[in-house]
Amino acid sequence: MAAEKPADKYEEVFEEEELKEAQTVHRIRANSTIMQLNKILVANRGEIPIRIFRTAHELSLHTIAIFSYEDRLSMHRQKADEAYVIGKRGQYTPVGAYLASDEIVKIAVEHGAQMIHPGYGFLSENAEFARKVEKAGLIFIGPSPDVIDALGDKVSARKIAIAAGVPVVPGTEGAVERFEEVKKFTDEYGFPIIIKAAYGGGGRGMRVVRDEASLQESFERATSEAKSAFGNGTVFVERFLDKPKHIEVQLLGDNHGNVVHLYERDCSVQRRHQKVVEIAPAKDLPVETRDAILNDAVRLAKSVNYRNAGTAEFLVDQQNRYYFIEINPRIQVEHTITEEITGIDIVAAQIQIAAGASLQQLGLTQDRISTRGFAIQCRITTEDPSKGFQPDTGKIEVYRSAGGNGVRLDGGNGFAGAVITPHYDSMLVKCTCHGSTYEIARRKVLRALIEFRIRGVKTNIPFLASLLTHPTFIDGNCWTTFIDDTPSLFDLVGSQNRAQKLLLYLGDVAVNGSSIKGQIGEPKFKGDIIIPELLDEAGNKIDVSQPSTKGWRQIILEEGPKAFAKAVRNYKGCLLMDTTWRDAHQSLLATRVRTIDLLNIAKETSHALANLYSLECWGGATFDVAMRFLYEDPWDRLRKMRKLVPNIPFQMLLRGANGVAYASLPDNAIDHFVEQAKKNGVDIFRVFDALNDINQLEVGIKAVQKAGGVCEGTVCYSGDMLNPKKKYNLEYYLDLVDKLVALDIDVLGIKDMAGVLKPHAATLLIGAIREKYPDLPIHVHTHDSAGTGVASMVACAMAGADAVDAATDSLSGMTSQPSINAILASLDGTGKDPGLNVHHVRALDTYWSQLRLLYSPFEAHLAGPDPEVYEHEIPGGQLTNMMFQASQLGLGSQWLETKKAYEHANDLLGDIVKVTPTSKVVGDLAQFMVSNKLSPEDVQARAGELDFPGSVLEFLEGMMGQPYGGFPEPLRSNALRGRRKLDKRPGLSLEPVDFAKVKKELSRKFSTVTECDIASYIMYPKVFEDYKKFVAKYGDLSVLPTKYFLSKPQIGEEFHVELEKGKVLILKLLAVGPLSENTGQREVFYEMNGEVRQVTVDDKQASVENISRPKADPGDSSQVGAPMAGVLVELRVHDGSEVKKGDPLAVLSAMKMEMVISAPHNGVVSQLQVREGDSVDGSDLVCRITKGGEKA
Repeated sequence: MAAEKPADKYEEVFEEEELKEAQTVHRIRANSTIMQLNKILVANRGEIPIRIFRTAHELSLHTIAIFSYEDRLSMHRQKADEAYVIGKRGQYTPVGAYLASDEIVKIAVEHGAQMIHPGYGFLSENAEFARKVEKAGLIFIGPSPDVIDALGDKVSARKIAIAAGVPVVPGTEGAVERFEEVKKFTDEYGFPIIIKAAYGGGGRGMRVVRDEASLQESFERATSEAKSAFGNGTVFVERFLDKPKHIEVQLLGDNHGNVVHLYERDCSVQRRHQKVVEIAPAKDLPVETRDAILNDAVRLAKSVNYRNAGTAEFLVDQQNRYYFIEINPRIQVEHTITEEITGIDIVAAQIQIAAGASLQQLGLTQDRISTRGFAIQCRITTEDPSKGFQPDTGKIEVYRSAGGNGVRLDGGNGFAGAVITPHYDSMLVKCTCHGSTYEIARRKVLRALIEFRIRGVKTNIPFLASLLTHPTFIDGNCWTTFIDDTPSLFDLVGSQNRAQKLLLYLGDVAVNGSSIKGQIGEPKFKGDIIIPELLDEAGNKIDVSQPSTKGWRQIILEEGPKAFAKAVRNYKGCLLMDTTWRDAHQSLLATRVRTIDLLNIAKETSHALANLYSLECWGGATFDVAMRFLYEDPWDRLRKMRKLVPNIPFQMLLRGANGVAYASLPDNAIDHFVEQAKKNGVDIFRVFDALNDINQLEVGIKAVQKAGGVCEGTVCYSGDMLNPKKKYNLEYYLDLVDKLVALDIDVLGIKDMAGVLKPHAATLLIGAIREKYPDLPIHVHTHDSAGTGVASMVACAMAGADAVDAATDSLSGMTSQPSINAILASLDGTGKDPGLNVHHVRALDTYWSQLRLLYSPFEAHLAGPDPEVYEHEIPGGQLTNMMFQASQLGLGSQWLETKKAYEHANDLLGDIVKVTPTSKVVGDLAQFMVSNKLSPEDVQARAGELDFPGSVLEFLEGMMGQPYGGFPEPLRSNALRGRRKLDKRPGLSLEPVDFAKVKKELSRKFSTVTECDIASYIMYPKVFEDYKKFVAKYGDLSVLPTKYFLSKPQIGEEFHVELEKGKVLILKLLAVGPLSENTGQREVFYEMNGEVRQVTVDDKQASVENISRPKADPGDSSQVGAPMAGVLVELRVHDGSEVKKGDPLAVLSAMKMEMVISAPHNGVVSQLQVREGDSVDGSDLVCRITKGGEKA
């Protein structure tokens, strides 16, 4: 019976067809044979075996790789002709396998190797390994074991240098093992010193000590590290030179006593004594210093009869004095740059010298060796420079390398799919570039670094780019501690990684569906939206490739706010403000319309609606929703819209002293926000206060005036002015207008947020204001909730209003604004022409009619007008939001009850003006009442014990200003239970924002921070931080077409994403992999620009746990239940916490509503049932509060 072949023989790696091809390759190599030896083993891993294999193949050698079990998928194994695992699985540690000298020699002998190349690191400087190789009858490619002994020991090498008359740095005479010996040296020579491992290199076992305080700890760490890395913990000590250059000389010696140098390299750019970037030759080394170093290096090598490749290393101080450090008896990582400038293959020379060739036979005599140009090498590693070069591990998802003229890459495990483990050195690839000058070489390296695309693991490429562009590096004047001494190098501009982040989001949608809050189902519209064409009166197509420059904004820019206001007042017709870009979609589509869909119709809008009073497109709820739910930067939206619509004034909604937040902020925060808004494109600021508090209004008005914007001071209309029983009558409104005019506003705004301004009331109100202030421009904002919006707006126009609101037909009516075409038709022939082309307006609407179907998952599904609004007075935008919130809170079936509760809540709070955020207060209280089955009488009676929503408590405190007629008592006092009561505007009690401090804090978290970022953070700290974290993970999604933002593509469907002008990704979903039972993840495969990419996605369905919580017994006062369904965002107690009645236990968030769950009485917390982040249902047990002496 024939003996079985070893399982991992080369022949069994390949199928028969592949074997034939491999044999053909061997025949080709054999035809170029120049050596008698034919088989070489490389005792190393990563990039250096591959480098050696390539040269070996050029020399017709058959190659053998060795690998640890953990390295079984490494590239070096595949690049060899044969590959064998070192020992059995688990026999050696991942590093220990490559130090198993006996096993490695055994493999070499068994498989017919005649030579062993040790590479660098591992056993390359181990004299015992070299002896074992030679004892086995094999050739060791390197110096003799005795020379390794003599030079590998730095103390011995130092003695050799002194004997040869080569200058050395003052240091200990020999290796030292005890701390007392180190202390004796510092007592004589002082600090700073450097402690070095006596055996080994690569920066391990090396410490710089600058004072006595850290001496003992540094000594202990250095000896421990040396023993771990090299098996010997002895060290020696030298005086440390400040800011020296590290110059090394490449040497080659043969077996006949001949030694030549291949010139020097500058290896000064180091981190923790490990080289990062190397240059050959040294850029500005004086000729006499260079020559002296080269001569001394050769003399040293000859004095020990040096054989093969080695490197003599020197330090050069700032006076160009040089000192010998050591000779490394092996090939160096950076040998590539010497090869590039000399044209000499150092590895080939090593192999041939080991085989017996002399330097003369190889043509390597000193007179024939010269340099040409400069070469620079960068080591690209999987390290994160922003975290102290912490090694990163994981799978390489994308690997696209550089190339081209003068670029050389020596790689190891740099390929897509490679798994980077924590076991080995973090180097992926060495990038070496050669140029005729230092500057050309530097630019080539920079170009090459930018070409790399490595995704899945962090790399040091951003740091290398920062380094190569630093003035000191450009001048070539770096020193050994340059990196440590230059913190500005860590101001990194990292790769945006946009494509892979985008794929991660698309992969998540493919596995889990859309995670956009409020989305129900997928868009009804599946095709491509058709952009309308605008035609002139002759029927010719209008060129809209560039936006229009004709419009009212020119007056603002050229003449200022007052001139604009005067021009508006002098206009004979009634102008329109189009709300489609903000309030219309806020009211009907939950504010979910994305930036990309506004920009797609922007240029056409600039032409079709050039005569608009303004385009309402920013501020209000759109600001936080952009970040909160759409993952977009509202400032980026503003800038992009402004660029494409430069002619129409942009209007934003400013909540007085609240800015765009829901509570008062320090005055300087409002000033700062408005300043940024004006700079980035807002023209008209509609400033209102939810309670019509003139003191609150004044903060916003003054901020706008400081910034140079058009100030539209606004009166919020509430109730029914025609009903004599209502407190908000004509006298009330005229008095408020007087106060606004006294503040020197440019335009008066009337804000009818609930759509309760009846046509006759509109005539009376606008007529009275116009009579009193004939020169004051008036703009009226409304909602069409009751269906009377067109009639009311026409009444306003006829009574003297200068501008009224409208929305595109397909996004008009009900809780939105009245139809723009209906208003145009109604004003036709009245002398109040808004100056718009009806055909152009209708053309634009064809776009919005398609877009509404695209956003169908967010439809409010209102059947028609709701005249009941005159009773419940729910503002238009809030009506749809409350319907959605009621559904989310499980109150959908009780919607009619919720509307009635809104009336009761309004009465309880004193019949307040209901505009954001006070409308939210009423809405929160209404839903709280329905959820807890509370009547108005219950609320009054139990106010002292109920956990009211946070917004209700803030209102009662006075954090939103002072309501007309005062706060409701005794409800206020009972509900607040001793909390503060403000009787002045809240901003007066707030500390001014320290912008420098905020910027510093944000910079620490997010590196690059703009003034707009600061403004966003001040308005919505948590929302901003969550948004930034989301973008860090998924990138800028604003460029993604909405269809794919909300739903996954079909398998095989191709679609395009334009990242920026001229950069388009062509994408196709290929497959969604099976669920991994171990990880709960799926692999999603996409084709991107023809290249297959995969992302790993958590399957959220796989990890869902259905948690059933016990319910709180309402009859047991010790049991604390959740007042309604939501998420516990903050837990303020733990089991055993002592609490007093009213102390906060936890904060519950339900949609945008937050409420504090408080202790019902004094006691101790026990049986805590929840953690932060848990979802709870109404009445779920949170904990028990046991009174003193009770047992839970």
